[in-house]
Amino acid sequence: MRKIAFMFPGQGAQYTGMGRDFYENFDRAKEVFAIAGKVSGMSMEELIFKENENLHITKYTQAAMLTVELAILKVLEEKGITSSVNAGLSLGEYAALTASGGLSVREALELSVKRGLFMQEAVPTGGAMTAVMGLEAGVVEEICENTKGIVSIANYNCPGQIVISGEKKAVEKAAESLQKAGAKRCIPLKVSGPFHSEMLKKAGEQLAEELEKVEIREIATPYISNVTAAYVLDKEEVKGLLTKQVSSPVRWQQSVELMAAEGVDAFIEIGPKKTLSAFVKKIVPQAEIFHVETVKDMEELLETLKTERK
Repeated sequence: MRKIAFMFPGQGAQYTGMGRDFYENFDRAKEVFAIAGKVSGMSMEELIFKENENLHITKYTQAAMLTVELAILKVLEEKGITSSVNAGLSLGEYAALTASGGLSVREALELSVKRGLFMQEAVPTGGAMTAVMGLEAGVVEEICENTKGIVSIANYNCPGQIVISGEKKAVEKAAESLQKAGAKRCIPLKVSGPFHSEMLKKAGEQLAEELEKVEIREIATPYISNVTAAYVLDKEEVKGLLTKQVSSPVRWQQSVELMAAEGVDAFIEIGPKKTLSAFVKKIVPQAEIFHVETVKDMEELLETLKTERK
């Protein structure tokens, strides 16, 4: 019997039309869209299914991504597909926490609306992020520490791929030093802010106030925190970790390594594109990876699991 992990992507994987076939074919998915519309005060159908620039603006993107991920998740649960552990990258952690029982769909979506707004407002200009290819984490950490200004690691994605974040000039200066130190490439990212850097601390503080209004439920299925790359079993830890998460590095590689060490042998990415699947392939080459973005993907997964259970 497989030990399954659900994985949920973060901001950046969005595109117009994502999740449409789940919305059109399943009432459970439509319910999630309806809840998202109520808590956000806007039509998720128009935001996600009609070509528009708002989909790529942080304060809208986060609610849109989470809506699609939760819509697909709820249909998978309805079909009897369950996990042993859940993890998500950045925003995706909110879907993971919902899958683990810690938040309701409504609460997760309400928080995503606030989080997106706070992150957008925290640093309207002056920040940057760059992907660093082909260097060990220790080298990147040391160079960031020795660079003048605010720059630090934002994402430990997979072996050979790290993202740095902070003040634009500091990120550019660090990128120059990283290339001299042997980085294969340093690729500036098209983002609206220096996410997961100390420049986002204000957003975390604002989010903490919103989290105080929410009651975290018992964690029914373990999920992994981006901040610690460790299982979260105690609901009392959740609010503090989500507050720190906004300005702390996402330890995705370490999270996947933990899941593999704990016996997870099947990773199911839920949501648009295959970003996390690509990372897992590099972290745990022997793992079996599935991706559910369309109804066809889900049907193929159901057929695979059904065949194995015979």
